[in-house]
Amino acid sequence: MQPQKTSVIFILPSLNAGGAERVLSFVAANLNKKVFEVSLVVFGFEKDNAYDTEGLKVDYFNKSRVLSSIPKLATYLLENKPQIVVSCMDHVTIPVAFILSLLPNTKLVTRQANIKSISDIVENQTDSWFYRQMVNRAHKRTTVFICQSEDMASEMEQYYQIDKKKLVVINNPISDGFTLKDATQKSNILSFITVGRLHAEKGHERILRILSKLEFPFHYTIIGTGNELETISKLIKSLKLESQVTYIPYSTVISEYLSTHDVFLQGSYAEGFPNAVLESCAVGTPVIAFHAPGGTSEIIEHGINGYLASDEEEFIYYINLFYKKNEFLPKQVRETVFKKFNKWDIIEKYENLFSRLGQGQS
Repeated sequence: MQPQKTSVIFILPSLNAGGAERVLSFVAANLNKKVFEVSLVVFGFEKDNAYDTEGLKVDYFNKSRVLSSIPKLATYLLENKPQIVVSCMDHVTIPVAFILSLLPNTKLVTRQANIKSISDIVENQTDSWFYRQMVNRAHKRTTVFICQSEDMASEMEQYYQIDKKKLVVINNPISDGFTLKDATQKSNILSFITVGRLHAEKGHERILRILSKLEFPFHYTIIGTGNELETISKLIKSLKLESQVTYIPYSTVISEYLSTHDVFLQGSYAEGFPNAVLESCAVGTPVIAFHAPGGTSEIIEHGINGYLASDEEEFIYYINLFYKKNEFLPKQVRETVFKKFNKWDIIEKYENLFSRLGQGQS
C-alpha cells in the first residue's frame, strides 16, 4: 500500500517576474511528486506567467487584486483542506491566516520577503496600527517562518518577537537556465549591470553617483521596473550619463545579459536574499556589493566571487581594482555558489521541512 502523500498548496499573488514568484514556483515544481501532492494558487492571470510551471498543477483565479481573490481562496482552501499552505508577502499571508483559522489542523508556512526594519527606513514607510495588528495575527497563526538568510531570521526574532523555534533558514536555490559564461569573451569597455526592482532600498542612485566619478570608459545596464524610475532617469541626466547607461524595463533572458557583462553592481541597503546576485555568480560574473543586512554576505566571498564594500569610497576602490586587474575566473565564481545554493540541496531542505510538518511535527 502506497503511503499517503503530504498535500501542499503554494499561494502567490501573481507569476509576474519577481523573487518570491520565481523561488516558490520553482520549489513547487521540483518537490518530489511521489511524496507530495502539490498545487499552486495564483491570484493573477495566466497570461502574465513569467516562469516555467510545466508539470505543476496551477489554479489561476484571474483577479487583479488580492482582496477580490479572498472569497474564492476561502472556498478553495475549505474544499481541499491541505495539510500545509505556503504563503509569502504580508498582504497575501494576512487573508490566508484568517481563512486558516477555520482549518486548525492545516500548517501555515510563511516565507519572509525582506529585511523590513531597514527597507521601511529607506522607503520612508510606516505601516498603520491596524495593519500591524493584522500582521501580528497572521504571525500567531503561522507554524513556521522560512527566512532567506541568517540576518532575516535575527530580525524576525528581535524585531517581531517571533519564537526562535518557529524560524527556519532556507536560502534561495539557483534555478535552471544559468549556464557558465564564455571566459574568452572580452570587450574594450568595462560593462556593468544591475538587475532588480527600481525602489529606493535597492540603491541605484548611489551606484550612479559612484559611476559618475570613474575616470575610464564604461557602460552600465539597468534592468527592472519600479516607482523610482523617474528619479533614476533624472539623476542619469543630471550626472550626464545618458550615453553610458542603457535602461531595460523587463527581459526573459536575464542569464544572457548577466553573461555578457563584466561585473554586477549591487547598491542595496538591505536584501532578503538577492536572487540577481546569486544568478550573476551562477553564470560566472563577479559582483561588487555593499555590506548590507540580508543574504548578500552569505553569497559573496570577498576576493573570490566579488567584493564587499563598506561605503561609496571603498566601492569605487574595488571598481578601479577590477578595471586594473581582473583576476576573477568565471568557473571559480560559479562554483562558490553552486556548492552552497544548488537546487538539489535547497529542495531537500524544503522537503524535509514539509515532511516533518506533514507528520504533525513543528
